[in-house]
Amino acid sequence: MNSKLFSIYETLLAHYGELHWWPAKTPYEVIVGAVLTQNTAWSNVEKAMANFGANLSPEAVANASLPELADWIRPAGFFHQKAVYLKAVTAWFAGYGCNVPAVQCEPLKKVRSELLSTKGVGPETADSILLYAFGFPTFVVDAYTVRLCGRYPVDAGKGYAAVKAFFERNLPPSTAIYNGFHALIVVNAKEYCRKKPSCGSCPLGEKCGRYGL
Repeated sequence: MNSKLFSIYETLLAHYGELHWWPAKTPYEVIVGAVLTQNTAWSNVEKAMANFGANLSPEAVANASLPELADWIRPAGFFHQKAVYLKAVTAWFAGYGCNVPAVQCEPLKKVRSELLSTKGVGPETADSILLYAFGFPTFVVDAYTVRLCGRYPVDAGKGYAAVKAFFERNLPPSTAIYNGFHALIVVNAKEYCRKKPSCGSCPLGEKCGRYGL
């Protein structure tokens, strides 16, 4: 276990507490949100998901026409493209009878491979679905994670696979820690570790190599 990495996690956890991510009522909502959040702000995803009303379900997505589905998710941007993606990932979930325990009974490697073979699902989307919808211990890497590693610094390597492997190699293999750490990184990036840093009262403070720059 990497003491520097775990120290970052403990520092952020002490400052923000448990964040209980992902913001969704059901695992399927996590799946939909993970697709819709590609290349857009979460506020736009919320607007798109609200258009489903009380009917955000695999059945609703499967039965909707592509133009109808695209219209519902229009606020999330790239709506024609994402409508196709939602159809594809919903068909994948339907292969398990839309049954969460059925997915959870399968090996992580197998399910991840299936998701990565699904149209519109890249590594970040796949890992978000696996971690937040199904509780698999797989670390999600995003732009905020890469930014943290570059600034602190943490020598996690280059590229999605390398950074993911570094975090998983140097943290306990815990769904709760992977979930919490990723959420903490995102919240801290939005609060302090922005594109233009606002170091101020950042909980990582002077331990960060970019503090005050």
